[in-house]
Amino acid sequence: MSDTKWDPIQYNKVADFVAKLGEPLIDLLEPKLSDVILDLGCGDGSLTQKIKPLCANVIGVDASAEMISAANQKGITAYVKDAQCLDFTETFDCVLSNAALHWMKAPEKVIKGVHEALKPNGRFVAEFGGYGNAGKVIDTLTHRLNQDGLEFENPWYFPTAEDYSTLLLQQGFELEYIQLFDRFTPLPEHLSDWLEAFGQAFFKNASEAQKRDIVEDVVTALKSELFVNNQWHVDYVRLRVKALKH
Repeated sequence: MSDTKWDPIQYNKVADFVAKLGEPLIDLLEPKLSDVILDLGCGDGSLTQKIKPLCANVIGVDASAEMISAANQKGITAYVKDAQCLDFTETFDCVLSNAALHWMKAPEKVIKGVHEALKPNGRFVAEFGGYGNAGKVIDTLTHRLNQDGLEFENPWYFPTAEDYSTLLLQQGFELEYIQLFDRFTPLPEHLSDWLEAFGQAFFKNASEAQKRDIVEDVVTALKSELFVNNQWHVDYVRLRVKALKH
């Protein structure tokens, strides 16, 4: 897992769109009142809250203790757990994951754990960053870091639809739906705030002064493409999937 540190209040300030844009996943999931559902990478539980009235029980897990605390404060049953080390056995009718799987760089372990966690005929519905996600931002940032000779880690896993389909099929899932699509996403705050929140791993070996200079240069370089109608955007590409356990 990434060692990115999450502040739930700051996260909602710079990324309040995440849960809102995840709402179509609920329709794809088609929850039943009798369902027991796992929200994988639930964050602060903003989307989990919307699922609760639709099913018998929903449980959230997330690697961030700070996010789980925020979810618990909303009345959600949620636990700190690494999604690459799930230990459930035929517990859930559905597993839902929104904007989380791209932080997990061992996808085979995640998919295996999800498959084992699902009851027979269980559904797995997810949306996360796909191939090319935030490509302009990442390319500009990594180029600038390389100019300074700074070592960095890209914390994300952004697969193609073909690669992720293969992983699902290899684990025994039946693929019902998968789509890679562009989503040019408006930000509620400045691009620099997005970089501060989501790009922490890139700056691990930079001093605060270096980080400020790099962020300023990246923002300047991207303004003509990502600052549209007086609002910053990120060139998101999302992978949305629905798979069934045999």
